[in-house]
Amino acid sequence: MFLLLPFDSLIVNLLGISLTVLFTLLLVFIIVPAIFGVSFGIRKLYMKTLLKIFAWATLRMERGAKEKNHQLYKPYTNGIIAKDSTSLEEEIKEIRRSGSSKALDNTPEFELSDIFYFCRKGMETIMDDEVTKRFSAEELESWNLLSRTNYNFQYISLRLTVLWGLGVLIRYCFLLPLRIALAFTGISLLVVGTTVVGYLPNGRFKEFLSKHVHLMCYRICVRALTAIITYHDRKNRPKNGGICVANHTSPIDVIILASDGYYAMVGQVHGGLMGVIQRAMVKSCPHVWFERSEVKDRHLVAKRLTDHVQDKSKLPILIFPEGTCINNTSVMMFKKGSFEIGATVYPVAIKYDPQFGDAFWNSSKYGMVTYLLRMMTSWAIVCSVWYLPPMTREKDEDAVQFANRVKSAIARQGGLVDLLWDGGLKREKVKDTFKEEQQKLYSKMIVGNHEDRSRS
Repeated sequence: MFLLLPFDSLIVNLLGISLTVLFTLLLVFIIVPAIFGVSFGIRKLYMKTLLKIFAWATLRMERGAKEKNHQLYKPYTNGIIAKDSTSLEEEIKEIRRSGSSKALDNTPEFELSDIFYFCRKGMETIMDDEVTKRFSAEELESWNLLSRTNYNFQYISLRLTVLWGLGVLIRYCFLLPLRIALAFTGISLLVVGTTVVGYLPNGRFKEFLSKHVHLMCYRICVRALTAIITYHDRKNRPKNGGICVANHTSPIDVIILASDGYYAMVGQVHGGLMGVIQRAMVKSCPHVWFERSEVKDRHLVAKRLTDHVQDKSKLPILIFPEGTCINNTSVMMFKKGSFEIGATVYPVAIKYDPQFGDAFWNSSKYGMVTYLLRMMTSWAIVCSVWYLPPMTREKDEDAVQFANRVKSAIARQGGLVDLLWDGGLKREKVKDTFKEEQQKLYSKMIVGNHEDRSRS
């Protein structure tokens, strides 16, 4: 046997007491409130304190940059190019009118000056592309003491540098270990809890336990990100037999919504830790998982979703129709698949506050582990969630029109830009159909069809 010296014994006792105190604090202030869905207001107080610190740091930084004649923020391209919402025909008319006395009505034929319109549009797109800039983090108007959000990070003053260094210590030495412990606790409880509930006979008791196990674990995971979420219009929360659709910024969108509601998830079967979680979850709740070979079969996917929503006893399905993460400044094209099956759609708008941490996942730049590390070393994740009134497909609407109507409602409520472009352009080239559409507009104008086209 090993004999502990008095000093070693003291260290062991202190370590034991520290772990006991830490576990007790976690249990009392985080795990128990997560079970009952209550909050002590600590996170909101933390957020208000951060706002005051950010305001002081920004003022000090602006003053220091002015004294040293340094550029503080990255120039933003919006405002450099003035874009008018005029049609192709109107703009070419203006070009021809400024170059000669001819009018388009009198000369429905090609003129060399027409190429200036297409040259200008091309240069505008290169300088200020409204699509690709949706896949990069936005530059903040004020500094949040994270060097990752200030492209021109540099020494300003000793007090500001000390404050930034203190923030690094707090985020990496205190918040990060705490958040990892909470995430591990939440995921472990989710796997164990759903597995145990899965062995119970089907019935109301199993449903009740499954719902509360999911809610408890997701709420613990929300606390692992120090997420401060404001939910609006909860009376419009999705109901059984419907489809919940939301704009997509981050993988944590699922946790944000699932901590306030009970959903059936839709996704591809994964391996590793994610596969373990999926297999455990599906034992207690009818989630819809697809094998890799099934994902590309649109008819099979549509059939399984239709069968699910037709059973009014089953949970609402949670879907992100954009199919990729957008940087929370806009909403891009919704895939029409989930709007073809005839179910009631419950739109949800999610808007993050980038002051405390950028929730956007740039999957082209960061892997999942790196992204989660960035989330857990941010100050907090602050967002607002709006539940919009349910919407159904009208008689004279096709699936695309219905999807666009839902998308517009989400964009309006969340204060986001409504774009028609496909989010798949993040990794793919522009489809030929888009190019052909512009060619058709110009050719119709040349042959004498002067009907105005709003989209150019």
